Amino acid sequence: MPIAAGALTPNKATDAKPQSDGKPTGDGDPQSGGKPAGDGKSINGLIYPFGREAPAPGAVQEVSPGIYWLRIDLPFALDHINVWLLRDGNGFVVIDTGLNGDSTRAIWEDTFRTVLQGRPITRIFVTHMHPDHVGLAGWLAERFDAPLFMSRTEYLYCRVLASDTGREAPEEGTRYYKKCGFTDEEIEYYRSRFGLFGLGVHAMPNSYYRLRAGDQVVIDGKTWSVVGGAGHSPEHVGFVSRDQGIYISGDQVLPRISSNIGVWPTEPEANPLEDWLLACASQWTDLPDGLLVLPSHNEPFTGLHNRLADLISGHVKALERLLEDLESPKRAVDVFSVLFKRDVTKGLLVMATGEAVAHLNYLWDRDLVTRRMRSDGAFEYQAKKTKVDLAQLLPGSVLAVHEQAESGWRPSVS
Repeated sequence: MPIAAGALTPNKATDAKPQSDGKPTGDGDPQSGGKPAGDGKSINGLIYPFGREAPAPGAVQEVSPGIYWLRIDLPFALDHINVWLLRDGNGFVVIDTGLNGDSTRAIWEDTFRTVLQGRPITRIFVTHMHPDHVGLAGWLAERFDAPLFMSRTEYLYCRVLASDTGREAPEEGTRYYKKCGFTDEEIEYYRSRFGLFGLGVHAMPNSYYRLRAGDQVVIDGKTWSVVGGAGHSPEHVGFVSRDQGIYISGDQVLPRISSNIGVWPTEPEANPLEDWLLACASQWTDLPDGLLVLPSHNEPFTGLHNRLADLISGHVKALERLLEDLESPKRAVDVFSVLFKRDVTKGLLVMATGEAVAHLNYLWDRDLVTRRMRSDGAFEYQAKKTKVDLAQLLPGSVLAVHEQAESGWRPSVS
């Protein structure tokens, strides 16, 4: 699964109220106007206008006129994804789709009956290429002859990863995890799990329509701007409607968990953490604070600037802890306790390693650590200095946002 932090830190998601038939009820009724059910209290600087309970899996809640929240189960530690249905003339636009599988298809079949009621899906938008988001895009496209919209990198990368299905793990992957400090048993575990990506993704359409940051799309007569993201996935997109005051954030901004930022064997020297920090800083500067954020996991919230500041601050503190821990040489697998709040089990090992390497590569790129290969083929890292100025630790734009946020200042963006 792409989201590691939800599994590596305490999962605070609440259980949803049960609904037996999956039909919208109460505030979720399409005729109800989507009245917020929350009490308006701030929790860690965020307000959950619909509370911290979600629709039951397969049920739908209207969060704004013509915008519906559908929650779909996932068979992972992070046990759900939110997908969004937007009225579009006589049909609906879908943003993200859920994982390829019979249970997800069953939820969609029920949604076709109870919500679409014979109306078509007109377009499919996907925020990024992880299977819980893109898994049934091809199936929905076939079912409704609907076009798929994604960023170019996400579409192509998805097809590349899906093509690995059934292949043996490459030698490059084995070497990468050996450098991280895996034992022979752990490398065999990696090999046994290689190529499973494609099982979570229905066959992708052979063509798509490209989304780029700054593009504008019109849905039901309303203009949405494409918001660029990075770090969690290479060319993530979100969608903001300033007129409606809504930001569909995908995995780029989540209220209570931090998206996994990992380095993988395909690009072992990547620095996705810098990409992530720069994207967070850009959104903090460019997007209004008062937006209702519709995330892919957890519940809708307001308080975007507070959340972005917390995400940046969390990684700054992790990097500072990591530098202190690297007073003595460490491999990637030796720094888990510094970065994560709970033990890393075998099922989380690959994701946790990817995130550990992301932090180590970040420090390596900023010339704050040394790296050498041990006799057993593993890299070990050591801090040149265990304490550094933030100006050395952070890119300029990220430093500016971090300092402004820490002082309590917030930008005025309309």
